[in-house]
Amino acid sequence: MSRVVVFGAAGQLGRRIAAEAAHRGHEVTAVVRRTDTAPDFAEGVAVVAGDATTAESVAPLAKGADALVTAVSAPGRGIYRTVAGTMVGVAAALTPPAPRIIHMGGGATLTTPDGTRILDLPSFPSEYLDMASGQAEALDVYKNSSGVTWTYVSPPPVHYAVGERTGTYRTGLDQPVVGADGEARLSYEDMAVAVVDEIEHPKFLNARFTAGY
Repeated sequence: MSRVVVFGAAGQLGRRIAAEAAHRGHEVTAVVRRTDTAPDFAEGVAVVAGDATTAESVAPLAKGADALVTAVSAPGRGIYRTVAGTMVGVAAALTPPAPRIIHMGGGATLTTPDGTRILDLPSFPSEYLDMASGQAEALDVYKNSSGVTWTYVSPPPVHYAVGERTGTYRTGLDQPVVGADGEARLSYEDMAVAVVDEIEHPKFLNARFTAGY
């Protein structure tokens, strides 16, 4: 059993990661901004108030944890870099063994076969550029870090939404995992499966991975 702390647990993905981990017998803490407006969580999930952008809030929750999952989602660019920097700073300051960081990142940081980031394509929607750029900066924070263990997880860049838990998926590194139709697809439910699988059986230490059907 692992002690798993999920930041951004009130969101669609965060709730599912917390539920998947609790269902498998892990000790799960769901961190939300406000407990009085938090959604219902799976049985056995502890709910606490916290802020993933401040070390003062993160450090007490990180102490004794095995995995810190960040599933924070918010408008703007800076929050993702701030969250990444906070997690790295807190984990690096803890007495080993420090918790591993699992950062739920952006699909637009994935690349085309020629190495172009999806967010850099001329066709990329301008309304999503700030968020995508912020997630790209978060990935750079992890790549440039030292003394911590992290995994950055990218969903499919387009076809990614609430759906069905099939328990099956395929993984890749920097390019989307596409199916027979050439499209990358995954449900939030199966992304939660992939994340908890990675917590239980680490394969992508200090690396990014993506998943799809």
